[in-house]
Amino acid sequence: MNTLLIGKGEQQAHLNLKYANRHGLIAGATGTGKTVSLMSIAEGFSRQGVPVFITDVKGDISGLAMAGTANEKLLQRVAQIGIEGYQNEANPVVLWDLAGIQGHPLRTTISEMGPTLLGRILELNDTQSSILDIVFQLADDQGLLLLDLDDLRAMLALVAEERKEISAKYGLISAQSLAAIQRSVLGLERDGGKDFFGEPALQLEDLMRTNLQGRGIINLLAANKLILTPRLYSSFLLWLLSELFENLPEVGDPEKPKLVFFIDEAHLLFEGCPPSLLKRVEQIMRLIRSKGVGVYFCSQFPDDIPSEILGQLGNRIQHALRAYTPRDQKAVKTAAETFVPNPKLVVSEVISQLAVGEALVSMLADKGVPTMVERALIAPPRCRMGPATNEELQQVRAQSPIGGKYDNAINRESAYELLNQRRSGNATSNTTATVNDAQTGQKTEDQGWFSELIFGNKRRQGLAQTLSKQAARTVGSQLGKQILRGILGGILGKSSRR
Repeated sequence: MNTLLIGKGEQQAHLNLKYANRHGLIAGATGTGKTVSLMSIAEGFSRQGVPVFITDVKGDISGLAMAGTANEKLLQRVAQIGIEGYQNEANPVVLWDLAGIQGHPLRTTISEMGPTLLGRILELNDTQSSILDIVFQLADDQGLLLLDLDDLRAMLALVAEERKEISAKYGLISAQSLAAIQRSVLGLERDGGKDFFGEPALQLEDLMRTNLQGRGIINLLAANKLILTPRLYSSFLLWLLSELFENLPEVGDPEKPKLVFFIDEAHLLFEGCPPSLLKRVEQIMRLIRSKGVGVYFCSQFPDDIPSEILGQLGNRIQHALRAYTPRDQKAVKTAAETFVPNPKLVVSEVISQLAVGEALVSMLADKGVPTMVERALIAPPRCRMGPATNEELQQVRAQSPIGGKYDNAINRESAYELLNQRRSGNATSNTTATVNDAQTGQKTEDQGWFSELIFGNKRRQGLAQTLSKQAARTVGSQLGKQILRGILGGILGKSSRR
């Protein structure tokens, strides 16, 4: 049986890899050992050949890429837990960063993000979100690709220019709501969205790699700056989970997961989440496990996770909670109620007594049944329990198996370029039409001048009228009439008869 050693209480506690895709929770107050537990479990998955994706919110998980240092206290814990073959070593790590500074740029396109998640990032209300739906539909109808923020702005400008015509076809679009969306896009660009949207877009298979020794690659997303824009952070995570759900094949319950996903500061994923989107997350969590993906939430309190999702987290590690406030006391009660009772433990009391590096542990056993909660010492990781230096991270990035695949942005022809070409073409057509109109006007003017000279206008007589009248007065003979007819016939283009 493939298992990960989590720690030891009265006996060793293991995580069964067959049920690792049934999701999990790592909770506890700040400074109680959550991060070390996360690192220990993540490198355990990697050693079993399972790729891992982790959001590094505080920058202290980067030590996974470096070998740890043994000391007396550490070796004593190793012996106490009974870890066999323990030795300090580094893990295979690939660094990612939405801004492309601390790791490979991680991008997606506007179209792949979709109007629902994009509307959440932009913090749009229902009316504004419906207008964004129209923008996406208009782009589809006109065959325009939405890849980056320039494309989105170009489409919004097009809608502003042709608002009346588009409103008649797709629904009413108010100028005020459209302007609000444009301002939100500007704010998103200022918060780093310009780096996130574009190409080359992330390919999921690059998150699911193993190295030459068969160890799973640990993908580490630098999120210490991303966390300052919670909407972008949470929407990115929802998008990535949606992509995994929609693109990976069904595998049921595999012998081990295809990918394990750790979400740090998980409460940010659900703050301000509208009911429709929360229902979507619940659906993804319920079904993504059949794609071989396990999702593990890391947060201070269990009730940071909505109850609909908390009930799906089968593997749990609960570090100490301090019941100083009514909010803390409620969290302790919630945590105690989520475990299978152990007659030897009063969970609500033990949670407040746990030392650093200790936790209450309950894992899924045979047939997916959760075990009774145990108080356990958590197994230490083999990597460094602290952040890597900038120089070390640069070396890790230089040795990345991804290489330069994502480092250079690509800007291919899309909505922005095509709409600019369309505007340039219209401007050229208008200029040509103006020149032609001017030339036609000059011809008409020249012809009009000659016509007025010969035939006159309403205000004055022309040459033909003057000659005819003068001739009629002075010429009365038959010869004069013939001359007159000859002159008029030559001017008017008529044949004369005698």
